[in-house]
Amino acid sequence: MTDLFLNIDTNAINWARAQFALTAIYHWLFVPLTLGLAVIMGICETMWYRKRDTFWRDTAQFWQRLFGINFAMGVATGIILEFEFGTNWSNYSWFVGDIFGAPLAIEGIVAFFMESTFVAVMFFGWKKVSAGFHLASTWLTGIGATISAWWILVANAWMQYPVGCEFNPDTMRNEMVSFFEVALSPFAVGKFCHTVISAWIIGAVFVIAVSSWYLLKRREERLAKASIRIAAVVGLVASVGAALTGHVSGQQVAKVQPMKLAAMEALYNGGTDQGLTAVAWVNPFSQPDYEKQDAAPLKIDMPYALSIMATNDPHGFVPGINDLLNGYTAPDGHREPSIEEKIERGKIAITALADYRKAQKSGESKEVLDSHIKTIKENMPYMGYGYVKDRHDIVPYIPVNFWAFRLMVGLGCLFIVFFTVMTILSFKIPVVSITVRRLLATFGLLPETEADSYNITGLPAWHYIVAIALLPLAYIASESGWLVAEFGRQPWTIQDMLPTWVAVSDISSYAVAITFFIFLFLFTLMLGIEIRIMLKQISRGPEYTK
Repeated sequence: MTDLFLNIDTNAINWARAQFALTAIYHWLFVPLTLGLAVIMGICETMWYRKRDTFWRDTAQFWQRLFGINFAMGVATGIILEFEFGTNWSNYSWFVGDIFGAPLAIEGIVAFFMESTFVAVMFFGWKKVSAGFHLASTWLTGIGATISAWWILVANAWMQYPVGCEFNPDTMRNEMVSFFEVALSPFAVGKFCHTVISAWIIGAVFVIAVSSWYLLKRREERLAKASIRIAAVVGLVASVGAALTGHVSGQQVAKVQPMKLAAMEALYNGGTDQGLTAVAWVNPFSQPDYEKQDAAPLKIDMPYALSIMATNDPHGFVPGINDLLNGYTAPDGHREPSIEEKIERGKIAITALADYRKAQKSGESKEVLDSHIKTIKENMPYMGYGYVKDRHDIVPYIPVNFWAFRLMVGLGCLFIVFFTVMTILSFKIPVVSITVRRLLATFGLLPETEADSYNITGLPAWHYIVAIALLPLAYIASESGWLVAEFGRQPWTIQDMLPTWVAVSDISSYAVAITFFIFLFLFTLMLGIEIRIMLKQISRGPEYTK
């Protein structure tokens, strides 16, 4: 850790990153549907508990079966994901294991234990426990899954914004000094709210897609209509909530990860009165020459919107990529050092740490040791920069961040419109629904004869097809959000503290490459099996009580 020039196998770093990304992407295909379906099935069973209509119990059991299939797959990929911290990122695990391991341990001991216990009661306890206890078990299964997500997101948020820790030069590790700072940091709370609410969108879109297929086939109409009503409301609340929590997350990124925000916006040169880019031409296949370009070509922005998002002030200062590379002094007097200054101070911290270790072994006086410790503490915030050789390594890959962010936001706006229309139609709100239908008829999207009808089962087939087609778009939006979060953090495993090439294990690139393709085959096989089982269960339909 104290060597300025580490012997790094570049291929090992790339394969380790690729393998972790592969596992995380596949894992996140299962997790959001688990969180989203938990809300839907909980509402359905609550309706049964209140009305004691067996239709609602049958509906709850149907969505619970789909939940169970997806839940099992999520557990399998999640376990592999955690093991990769030890196999591929052992330096990272050793350096910050005292901090990062705590939320993961709590997730496994408390949250996962909780959800795995109550999921058994939920599936097998219908005739063995009281209705109230079973309802509680269903909700506690969903709450357990959400708490599990909380601790995992706390761990991820700490990597984005490391707080509540202190470097110990004697152990050469970062150690936790405040559990509550780690667990309740604003970044963790914001990430949790945005991520979980976004997962509800996927659950709602999934339920509407399955229900639309039933309506398209003219079967299970009561279940389909009831489920669409619930999912439409959940989806509308979640899509609006995702927009609001996304705004809060954007402000937090602006404060603690300004380079990520600059990459998301392709903002090369910042300043005050910054507009939010609506569209610009950023070549998706190559890093732009941000040092020579003033702005991305064909840029169209919304005046003052970026300053408002980042600072709550239309005239607020937002630094660009070049500002962060060259250093700047903000209008409020805050001075940000240049990358070269940070690199130099990082090297000072690393050298002082090495000198401290040598002085300790040679039995130097307390005054000498204290002098080294003082130098380490003064420069510790920049220690990670000491391993950076090229200033351009600090800039994340702009095209991925720029386009993934716009894809996420654009699809988020689409889902707000979609859930609004579905809520109007499914609840048969006469005035608004007829207005929407007449507008569709005006553009030839609905027969004139049906313009004054507002029964959701009377929609033309293409409406249901569109609802089904939106399901993969929901996953694309969700994965795009994670691409921004993780690609925007590069080159850091831990923001400003530990670059990826220092965090990786000393392992052969061939070994990681081989396991990458093994995992690719296994995960793809698992996904195919899940889709097949899910489609078979959907085709089979609910089992109604006779």
